[in-house]
Amino acid sequence: MSQNIKIGQSDVVSTRLGFGTNAVGGHTLFPHLDEQAGMDSVRAALDSGITMLDTAFAYGFGRSEELIGQVLKDYDRSKVIIATKGAQIVDGDDVRISNQPADLEKFVKASLKRLGTDYLDIFYIHFPDEQTPKNEAIAKLAELKKQGLIRAIGVSNFSLEQLKDANQNHNVDIVEDQYSLVRRDAEKELFPYLEKEHISFVPFFPLASGLLTGKYDGSPVNFPENDLRSDDPNFSGSRFHAIAESVKSLQPIADNHDATIAQIVLAWYIKNPDISVVIPGAKTPKQVRSNAKAMNVALSDQEYNTIDNAFRL
Repeated sequence: MSQNIKIGQSDVVSTRLGFGTNAVGGHTLFPHLDEQAGMDSVRAALDSGITMLDTAFAYGFGRSEELIGQVLKDYDRSKVIIATKGAQIVDGDDVRISNQPADLEKFVKASLKRLGTDYLDIFYIHFPDEQTPKNEAIAKLAELKKQGLIRAIGVSNFSLEQLKDANQNHNVDIVEDQYSLVRRDAEKELFPYLEKEHISFVPFFPLASGLLTGKYDGSPVNFPENDLRSDDPNFSGSRFHAIAESVKSLQPIADNHDATIAQIVLAWYIKNPDISVVIPGAKTPKQVRSNAKAMNVALSDQEYNTIDNAFRL
């Protein structure tokens, strides 16, 4: 399988493994982040052969984009695929979502400025609002694409109905949504639609907040109340135990490739025909370099199916 993939019907080409940068300046998501470690992680990704950087205004209300922009000064911009997202209007403590065409244009131009570039390879509408017709929102992005400000059009966190509304004129190139071996709803209706429409797919939370890395053995874990995992059913009871057992069953495959379980799981996404790019996050350069090694793991069809079946929970 080629290590590169074309995004939708655009001319954007990316490695199948990217870097999710929500912990690069994402102070709104993670307390006590080290910005230098974040920038070093971006460098580690690019130096490891990863070409796609996935960011968003929501990650630190622009800070992630600013830090990435600083790093990009030292690299050939034409060899980096920058994907960012916008939808939030921040007014003091109030954050509201807008897909209004005029606001989308402002989001794109503000992202360009923070990233220090004159074009975005991919721009996603990060979240749907309740009032804007989605085909009107996408029409504005198609206009910005014609102007050369963006190269590919994406949406994130849209329902299938909203996606179909957005894609009335076949302008959507890529969808980013939650999907993992332990959260497979997208396989039922979303993936068949994306295949029919030649739309690329990027899963977020591919390692399921660490659940698919092998660091949990199924024993009860207590998370702080403000931790996303505290009310995630995958992290409690019999389901948590079953997932941990499935993860443990991957060890022979990992041993066969002299790889970690996390690298094996990422290799499964890379081989998955329904997935274009997988974007694991990381807080340190060491984690990024470890994830990058997944690009060198070539799973056999039998290994791929074994992993697939292990998580039919």
